[in-house]
Amino acid sequence: MEKTLNMITIRTAGKADISKIEEIAKKTWPIAYKEVISSEQIRYMLDLMYNKAKIEAAIQDPNQAFWLAEKQGETLGFCGIEVHNPTSEYLRIHKLYVLPHTQGLGIGKLLVEKVMEEAQSHGLHLLHLNVNKKNKAYYFYQKLGFKIDHEEVIDIGNGFVMDDFVMVKDLS
Repeated sequence: MEKTLNMITIRTAGKADISKIEEIAKKTWPIAYKEVISSEQIRYMLDLMYNKAKIEAAIQDPNQAFWLAEKQGETLGFCGIEVHNPTSEYLRIHKLYVLPHTQGLGIGKLLVEKVMEEAQSHGLHLLHLNVNKKNKAYYFYQKLGFKIDHEEVIDIGNGFVMDDFVMVKDLS
């Protein structure tokens, strides 16, 4: 399924796109999180969350999807979602990253609009995500109508934690 706006196309990622997802994560994380978490934690989380096996498993899971935002053959960002996790009440946004030089062009908003369409196609009326409390993306999500539901600290191993806001957006 594709969605196009201003020459930006959103398409479902396949196994052949795993390296594109890894590359965008490696380009965005050091910039997005440099003032938020240590470089050691950035490397650890990239290895943990963006290894080929994890991405491939998500792509092959019928309840998950990755979408790529592309313009003229260049991949500019991606979004990873899951339906029915852990309940059937909401669609979860696991990952949403746009290359730093393309931020502010509406790509992230376009990806969220795609997520909203997907949620509604599954009869879901809530979007759900985690965002680090110090991440500037919090303001992006807030501007799009997400609200803080609660705070959550998750031990991810190796002495690291994710200190997040859990945010929701009501689509009803």
